[in-house]
Amino acid sequence: MKRTVLAIAACCAAPVGAAENHSFNPDISLILQGRYLNARDIAERHISGFLPAGHDHGSERGFSLDHSELMLSANIDQAFRGQANFAIADGEVEVEEAWFQTLGLGHGLTVKGGRFLSGIGYSNEQHPHAWDFADQSLVYQALFGAHLIHDGVQLRWLAPTTAFVEFGVEAARGQFFPGSETGGNKNGAGSAATFVHIGNDWNESHSWRAGLSYLHAAPAARESHLEDASATEAHAAFSGDSNTWLVDFVWKWAPDGNMRERNFKFQAEYFQRKEQGELTCEDNSADGGVCNDTTGRYRSEQSGFYAQLVYQFMPRWRVGYRYDRLDSGTVDLGANVGLLEHEDYRPTRHSVMLDYAPSEFSRLRLQLARDESMHGVTDNQVIAQYAMSLGAHGAHKF
Repeated sequence: MKRTVLAIAACCAAPVGAAENHSFNPDISLILQGRYLNARDIAERHISGFLPAGHDHGSERGFSLDHSELMLSANIDQAFRGQANFAIADGEVEVEEAWFQTLGLGHGLTVKGGRFLSGIGYSNEQHPHAWDFADQSLVYQALFGAHLIHDGVQLRWLAPTTAFVEFGVEAARGQFFPGSETGGNKNGAGSAATFVHIGNDWNESHSWRAGLSYLHAAPAARESHLEDASATEAHAAFSGDSNTWLVDFVWKWAPDGNMRERNFKFQAEYFQRKEQGELTCEDNSADGGVCNDTTGRYRSEQSGFYAQLVYQFMPRWRVGYRYDRLDSGTVDLGANVGLLEHEDYRPTRHSVMLDYAPSEFSRLRLQLARDESMHGVTDNQVIAQYAMSLGAHGAHKF
């Protein structure tokens, strides 16, 4: 099944001579994605024991537009290609990706610049419509909010070996979590990442890929919304260093390489993050809180993983199971120890899904989940989701 490894390598380069066919006619695709969610009405959703990646006022229950997406891509000329992705949610449009990439540098080298999904880990580069489940894993939600986005530059090197061996380095502004807007307002890079991916085929039916990644970010005044010791909403600001190691592994099986009839995929990722610096709990005494602008040291060492199985048991039909588990680890709140409370907790979630794809352009999914990511709360969720693709859309990576 050598085509698998070749397909992985091909994701990073396009034919040099293809530019003239798309000079004034970019490929355009539109992903229509929506869902129905049945879940508990929780005003302030969070993952217990972790400083939040944003201010979540709760999921939109009932019917909603989930994460639709407009993509334009084309070879620019003989030297570059470009792509832009616009994420569309209710009332908002944001630039998820907008990058250029070199063509034909040779020696296995590729340079990408602009806004792009980081190459660390396995799931990070996947857009929501390519996920095997209706939502992102807890580890990515706690680590990056959903996925890590860079405004910066990336260099990849694909080794000239029969097996797939790829190295990458990235330098970025670092304004996205776990960085911050203030931390990214500087000359130079506010975050940096490096990764190595290896993979191969065992035989015609089995293939695998493994990776090791590292991310460094230097947030300044990174804001978090949480509750203080009196259960009053508080705003905390963290400044310091955030260092994360990430390990990923994927194994795929398809009888004789024929994925159309039956196939199986095992996928897992583990992360460990250490943060140290200063944490300020902004004064909330006017609201009855106990924070009073105290600034003290902050240190944490936290970890987590997910593992999932997806089996296509007949053409067009798949079933899957995912297990999420985090460990809030050790946290030193310094001078804020009496003002903020660290929840020593291990968030978990069990998810099962069944989906049906009439073609490569459409998918319908039903997902059940038992979410215990919040301390003392068990949320039994039902999600019905659709994802429809209009127009040209490139093949997804391995």
